[in-house]
Amino acid sequence: MKKIASVVLIASLLLSLAGCAGSGSTSAPAASSGTSAAPSPAPAATPSPVPAASAAAASSPAPQSKAQALLSAMSLDEKIGQLFLVRPDALEPTLTSEQINDAKNYGVTSMSEAMAATLAQYPAGGIVFFGKNIPSPPQLTAFVASLRGASTQPLMLGIDEEGGSVSRIANTAGFDVKKYDSMAAVGATGDPQQAAEVGLTIGTYLKQYGFDLDFAPDADVNTNPDNIVIGKRAFGSDPALVARMVTAEIGGLHQAGVMTCAKHFPGHGDTKGDTHDGYVSVTKSWDELKSCELIPFAAAIDAGTDMVMAAHITARNVTDDGLPASLSHEMLTDRLRGEMGYQGVIITDAMAMGAIAKEYTPADAAVKAILAGADLVLMPQDYKEAFVGVRDAVQNGTISEERLEQSVLRVLQLKEKYGLLQ
Repeated sequence: MKKIASVVLIASLLLSLAGCAGSGSTSAPAASSGTSAAPSPAPAATPSPVPAASAAAASSPAPQSKAQALLSAMSLDEKIGQLFLVRPDALEPTLTSEQINDAKNYGVTSMSEAMAATLAQYPAGGIVFFGKNIPSPPQLTAFVASLRGASTQPLMLGIDEEGGSVSRIANTAGFDVKKYDSMAAVGATGDPQQAAEVGLTIGTYLKQYGFDLDFAPDADVNTNPDNIVIGKRAFGSDPALVARMVTAEIGGLHQAGVMTCAKHFPGHGDTKGDTHDGYVSVTKSWDELKSCELIPFAAAIDAGTDMVMAAHITARNVTDDGLPASLSHEMLTDRLRGEMGYQGVIITDAMAMGAIAKEYTPADAAVKAILAGADLVLMPQDYKEAFVGVRDAVQNGTISEERLEQSVLRVLQLKEKYGLLQ
């Protein structure tokens, strides 16, 4: 049913493509009005007696999955931790929030006893690496192994490796991997096979270095020439082309055994501002977004993307709450899950970005994101504060235990799918 729903949604979006491309209209054929005679009712069948053993087997509960079994054995703190992906620097107690979130400096490159103690007290569900954390291939291999060994719960290790300007490994000296100019250059070929090759190539070397998740593909449609944050990171300005490329790259990454994350929902391509710095909004209505920005996301859902990343952009003509998409129940639960039928993992964009950090405390932001429908809170400005804030919200009933476990199970099921639950 989900596959059918996704196909129907994509068809609907493509029919409304004129809102972005400015051409054509299509009308649906009329439904058939023919009638046929009703069949005669069949005689009632006499039910056969069910053997006792068969009846017992039918009533016995289905065996638990590894994810369900692990969830049932987890403490409250272990459940909460599964909802966070953090920088390795966030585990180092001597670093300030400013140092932790510095783009280039103060990078932690090896595991320490103090970091292991932090991970034990605040058991994060995953770790996200940046260029400052990976000075060399041997160091990266050792660091990944030590992080996994220090965690009592299976870690999800992620990285931004889009190809082009945002490539933590390819843009670090000493790593002998294929480098790409940009995804815009790949899109310009018009050949989805080129995007599939990108996914397979990047996914293969990420898997080699121990990563489970790539924050890719970029599913934005770059329609605004004044956009300062997306630009050549997107495959292009034609939503149908971007959709084909996104689908192909997801296939390549999956072939390599790497999780995918389509970003930045509901579309960051028609913005002028940068959510790294502060408030950014889009003025389009939902119907206008459906005719352009949402087409690649519908394609990503149909292609089985493992995650969708919610941007910190505010769609003021879509939602009534005035909140960034990452914190909006209407955008995440009503629109993305309800209308678009997405049942996978929803992750926020980095919560240390200005659009969030300048407006909310780490605790408030994390709680709002989970209540909105997010399953993973990405890199809060202060991990410990965010963790305690979610714990307090669960304990005082703001976040129900049912809501908490709903997201934890999604995360664990994804980990089980990729062989992380052994």
